[in-house]
Amino acid sequence: MANVLKTIRSGDDYIESLRGRDLKVYLFGELVKEPVDHPIIRPSINAVAETYDLALREEQLASAQSSITGLQVNRFLHIAESAEDLVLQNKMQRKLGQNTGTCFQRCVGMDAMNSLHSTTFEIDEKHGTEYHKRFLEFVKMVQRENLVIGGAMTDPKGDRSKGPSEQEDPDLFTRVVDQDERGVYVSGAKAHQTGCINSHWIILMPTIRLTENDKDWAIVGAIPADEKGVTYIYGRQSCDTRSMEEGDIDIGNAKFGGQEALIVLDRVFIPWERIFMHGEFEFASMLVERFTCYHRRSYVCKTGLGDVLIGAAATIADYNGVPTVSHIKDKIIEMTHLNETIFAAGIASSHQGHKMKSGVYLNDDMLAQVCKHNVTRFPYEIGRLAQDVAGGLMVTLPSEKDFRHPEAGPLLKKYLAGRKGVDVENRMRILRLIENMTLGRNAVGYLTESMHGAGSPQAQRIQIQRQMQVGLKKNLAKKLAGITNDIEEPKESSEYFKRVFKTRDSVI
Repeated sequence: MANVLKTIRSGDDYIESLRGRDLKVYLFGELVKEPVDHPIIRPSINAVAETYDLALREEQLASAQSSITGLQVNRFLHIAESAEDLVLQNKMQRKLGQNTGTCFQRCVGMDAMNSLHSTTFEIDEKHGTEYHKRFLEFVKMVQRENLVIGGAMTDPKGDRSKGPSEQEDPDLFTRVVDQDERGVYVSGAKAHQTGCINSHWIILMPTIRLTENDKDWAIVGAIPADEKGVTYIYGRQSCDTRSMEEGDIDIGNAKFGGQEALIVLDRVFIPWERIFMHGEFEFASMLVERFTCYHRRSYVCKTGLGDVLIGAAATIADYNGVPTVSHIKDKIIEMTHLNETIFAAGIASSHQGHKMKSGVYLNDDMLAQVCKHNVTRFPYEIGRLAQDVAGGLMVTLPSEKDFRHPEAGPLLKKYLAGRKGVDVENRMRILRLIENMTLGRNAVGYLTESMHGAGSPQAQRIQIQRQMQVGLKKNLAKKLAGITNDIEEPKESSEYFKRVFKTRDSVI
């Protein structure tokens, strides 16, 4: 961490802060000397850098006044102090999706910090610990230095039918393997870690509900990304080696990309002052549920990517000379309808935010589940429609090298022409962007991540089932039907409808 600037302000400052770290990163079976300069890794770094530059350009949208430090801080580091803060998180996420066309990797850290604010407070309330105080000191440090925080929750899990303490290999869930007067040592791994190599600090968290037998796995702590004992193995993405080729057309989105890696932890040391849970297994489910509540409505970021893909589909329709054809217009209308439906559920969840005991605001859980469940479906349909509008040339298009070739190039310019007045190279570029977002590198951030990020579709359906209040709704129907001898006491919590009908001045 020696190269981190005292206070990072711009995207350029951020990129410079990543240089010279002692990171152990494997990519294609080789150790990466300097991740900042690797052509496959750099686009993901550029995407994070945009989160800094947006805060400079649009301060009200992407920064906030922190009551913890009194500073104007990047919104990704801000603890939500109102429902409006939650709403502005969503608006910022959509704008960044528009600006990058990919995953900008900071939502996990933001949602981890907000969920830990309330969880540490309530652990202390029960056990008399000092986790919340420690956590606030950590928040002060990262806000002052304007750092990138990664949230590492997902464990490899091994045999899914067994809990952490039942696994043949106990390291398949991250656990405490030793401790002394200075702190604890953890081993294990975290899988599918978005933006981890681009983070300054990583918060390790449990990934599932734990039992008393799982106390060693009930650990939450913050580590520098370049801490001794941490190894990163970079994840492959479709068409990723195009970033290593000459030219920028075939990449589709040459500047911005996403990042996932496997983090392997080998006796990684965490001092006591950076530990925010240690053995309080009964609070693991609270942390996971609050994190996923925040994070599932954070998937409104995909509407920013959807905006880009809708624009790309409309552009290729124009280049093909068919922008006013009725079925083309109808497909773009459908894409827009699906995209805005995602945004509606997410931002409604934030508008329905409510204050927790610690003072942080948490968005509505039911609407967060609905938002993320829409995200597991609608981007795939938006992508299908974009491919429909684009036509087959999207996947049969020759390479940029052929386009630049003295003999093949003129033939391509002649036979790949679209509407009169349209530059053939522009037509190629927009087709490559659609390919990039629906089949190529950034399809990871737009499609597959939309399916499995923040939990698979079934995880949302379970949460929806828990909150759908069928008993209450049956009673509503029975009352209107005139049934008076079969009214039952609803078994489900009524918190969702309390928030639905809450007026500005009412208190839940």
